[in-house]
Parts: sequence; C-alpha cells; structure tokens
Amino acid sequence: MQKVEHIVLEEEKLERIDKVISGLHSNWSRTQVQQWIKEGHVLVNQQSVKTNYKCNVNDCIEMHIPEPELLDVIPEEMNLDIYYEDSDVIVVNKPKGMVVHPAVGHVTGTLVNGLMAHCKDLSGINGVLRPGIVHRIDKDTSGLLMVAKNDKAHEHLVNQLVEKTVTRKYKALVHGNIGHDYGTIDAPIGRDQKDRQSMTVVENGKPAVTHFHVLERFKDFTFVECKLETGRTHQIRVHMKYIGFPLAGDPKYGPKKTLDMDGQALHAAVLGFEHPSTGEYLEFEAPLPMEFEKQLEKLKDSR
Repeated sequence: MQKVEHIVLEEEKLERIDKVISGLHSNWSRTQVQQWIKEGHVLVNQQSVKTNYKCNVNDCIEMHIPEPELLDVIPEEMNLDIYYEDSDVIVVNKPKGMVVHPAVGHVTGTLVNGLMAHCKDLSGINGVLRPGIVHRIDKDTSGLLMVAKNDKAHEHLVNQLVEKTVTRKYKALVHGNIGHDYGTIDAPIGRDQKDRQSMTVVENGKPAVTHFHVLERFKDFTFVECKLETGRTHQIRVHMKYIGFPLAGDPKYGPKKTLDMDGQALHAAVLGFEHPSTGEYLEFEAPLPMEFEKQLEKLKDSR
C-alpha cells in the first residue's frame, strides 16, 4: 500500500476533498478517489471524512493507496469485431449469445475475457470482473458497446450516460402492428415483485424513457427503431411489452417461440458519444446480424 500526503493550499480552500485528491494525479479519477474515501483509505488531520468534505488551508490529507487488485479474469483469444480503438476507448460489436462480463454461471467466454486478451489496459472502476465496462447489453442482444481503457475515460463516458448525451439506437422486431409511426414511452421501471429475475413498469421505479419510430410493417409484426433516453435494465423489452408490442423471440417478456429465433430480436445499431480526451463527437453504426436479416426477409416474402 502506497502512502501519499498532501497539505491543502490556499487555492484549494473549500474545494471538495475528492476533487483535490483527483487533481494530484492524472490517473486518479474522482470515482476511484471516492471509493478510497469510503473504504477509509483517506484521512484528514488523522480523521476519517466523507467524500463531500470541504478542505481548509493547511489540512493534512493522508492517503493510503491500495495496490491494484489483480484481475481474476482468464484472458481468451477471440475474434472481436472492433469498430474503433485508441488509447482511451474501444467500440466493439458484441455478437448475440455472448455475455458481457463474468458472473455466476458465465466465468469464461464473455466479452471481458476477450477484451483481456486483446488489451491489458482497461479501466478498473467497475471492479475485477467488469474491467472497462461502461454500459451493458443483454446476452441475446447484439450490437455496439463502448469500453473504457482508463479510469478518466470511464468517468467521462459514464457522465455522458448520466447527462443523456450518448446516442443509443436499437433495431427491434416486435409482435403486432403498431398503428402510429412515432411514439414515446415514459414509464418508470423497477424489479418485478412477483418475479425477481424480471423487470416491469412500477409506480416507484426509476425513470425510463424510450422513443420509437416504425421502420416497416408486416402482417403480424412491426420493425422499429428505439432510441434510449435512459438505460434501465431490459428497458426496451419491458417498455414494448408495456404498450402491448413485446419483442419477437423474447423468452422473458414475449410469447414463446413464435419465430425461429433464439432470444429477442434486438440489436444495438447506433452508438454515438463525445470522445473523452478530444471532445470530438464519434458515431458508429453496425448492420443487423444475419439471423435478424433473414427473419425480416422471410416476413417480407410472406406478405
């Protein structure tokens, strides 16, 4: 464990302690510093403080920086579909059927296992099993994800998600024929009390907003584009079920086996964000997976 001391300067007076400390080292993000403070690794004048403590001139800040935790993830060579990469961020097109990060029952074969073999410099904010992971998509949802290669980039990208400035557009095939071309679903999402493995619209849930527009109509299905304003767990799947148009192939929220698909017809097609270092807006688009395209062709042929 590394010990670092700092005496608060006049220009740092009344600044939050997490801001002061993160400014001392380019690799220390405020999120990481806040975690150190909560874990008791930071003292001010020999006393523990909260993350919002306002510093006084000549305060003695004593930091005991823990050694980086060794990643307990097995690197696995994979043919990852990388759309963009630099020293701060990776944009990867995740295939359907792949879990994003290791968890109980999925220790290997995840996107993180592949990323660990692809590059060693991933942010550590989300812990040893989710290095670099800024946001997730479900196992059977395909499409674009942004991955942070350092803590500063991670914090910047997360802030964009919080501020709702990230562009996230999904293509989905839903049951039923949506009569109107455009719509917005504004309904809070929370854990389903009857099924703790599922989410649902609940009065005291977290705010959730999905915008959609119809791309094409078929006899019993509608092909739509959904744009996320928020990013709740299973948001599009829950919202489309809520308005009566559940996703095709969805084993949790839709009718069973109405199409020859393994899992929901949902693809994260467009991802746009501000680069964490340059400030440039970057946007990427991934085409539909072949299985999804074939289903659309079958529906067109049957009209």
